[in-house]
Amino acid sequence: MSRPPAAASPAAAMLEVRDLHTRYGRVEALSGIDLRVPEGQIVSVIGANGAGKSTLLNSIMGVLPSSGEVLYRGESLRGVPLEARVAQGIGLVPERRDLFSSMTVADNLHLGAYSRRRLPWKADLDEVYARFPRLLERRKQLAGTLSGGEQQMLAIGRALMGRPKLLLLDEPSLGLAPLIVRDILKIVQGLQQSGVTVLLVEQNARASLAISDYAYVLETGQVGLSGPAGELARDERLSASYLGG
Repeated sequence: MSRPPAAASPAAAMLEVRDLHTRYGRVEALSGIDLRVPEGQIVSVIGANGAGKSTLLNSIMGVLPSSGEVLYRGESLRGVPLEARVAQGIGLVPERRDLFSSMTVADNLHLGAYSRRRLPWKADLDEVYARFPRLLERRKQLAGTLSGGEQQMLAIGRALMGRPKLLLLDEPSLGLAPLIVRDILKIVQGLQQSGVTVLLVEQNARASLAISDYAYVLETGQVGLSGPAGELARDERLSASYLGG
């Protein structure tokens, strides 16, 4: 008698967030967040302005103090400083990009390899230039003179210089024209295909759901809804609130 096929085991978690709380003074910005990012997937966090999306990424990265548990590849990050998190393979591309505008594109990329400064990184630079040919063309140009889309490419490229296994992207489409947004999100898909796990924070819900495997909806610091991205894209409640349905 033949056995039924075994169910596929869920992908191992690259990141797990359990009961995360973050405060700004007396105001609780995040209240009991639970979130899981399987290895090799793109997971989106969507929500309105002020929902706590950027706070979530900064709490995971250790930029903001928080309570609860953040596990990276099964290990707690409690007490691990930001620099050590970068060295362990977590990269953050912040909402405002935080480029050094008076330094060249090349120098910004070199700074991205700071955590690996004692290791060879020339091959990583070549890989970033291959992924972003425009940065190679503008490598001697000051970062502050780049277009918005080029600055976003530079911010992502700088994060890639640290060889992240997990990349946290905060509003990569912010302020960009629709055609540039499409290019940036294609880049994010390419990162996934090259083996980088992505936690993507986006206000552009429709675009982020289109490239994601799973998604969470934040509402005033709490998870209001979660599920496979394709299912959420068809959810009537989400459509009415975020997708213009």
